[in-house]
Amino acid sequence: MSTYSIPYVTTQSPRGERTLDIYSRLLADRIVYLGTGIDEGVANAVIAQLLHLENDNPDAPIALYLNSVGGSIPATLAIYDAMQFVRPRVDTTCVGQVVASSAVLLAGGAAGHRSILPHGRVVIHAPAAEGRGTVPDLILEADEVERVRRMQEEILGLHTGHSPEQVRADTDRDLILTAQAAVEYAVVDRVLASREVSALSA
Repeated sequence: MSTYSIPYVTTQSPRGERTLDIYSRLLADRIVYLGTGIDEGVANAVIAQLLHLENDNPDAPIALYLNSVGGSIPATLAIYDAMQFVRPRVDTTCVGQVVASSAVLLAGGAAGHRSILPHGRVVIHAPAAEGRGTVPDLILEADEVERVRRMQEEILGLHTGHSPEQVRADTDRDLILTAQAAVEYAVVDRVLASREVSALSA
């Protein structure tokens, strides 16, 4: 179990000092950081942040940073749908790695604004069944896994320009992409070695 604690930062304002956890401070700059596996609770928190930032300023971009091993596919798709639904442009950046369903979020960022850091990686594979329960339950589960797999392939195809059939062929086994390979596969648009000066001063 990790013993890492969430940092807090103190900021100055005309009203005096204000102490915020680091995620709230980033949110004030329209940055959402997803650095865990994805379950319903994580999805709800990310979606709430997207909706808040849309309400705060519907015309300003949102930056979504990702370092996630994936997780619940329904929860991931809920975040994906919210990204497409909100009015602001959602820029995505992979910091570290995105694995499995979280690759859908990286690819689903605004076209031309999807990035990965030099040592990041993308791992895409087909959803897996748990393989437990009665035979009828296993049949139903297999049908659902196939449905979800087709959905994931269609989404990745939409954002990468590959056909769903090509995505399926490529992800029958783990598809492991380095930063440059992720650009070539069109999961992202560019590798970022450093932040542009204009972005730092914006």
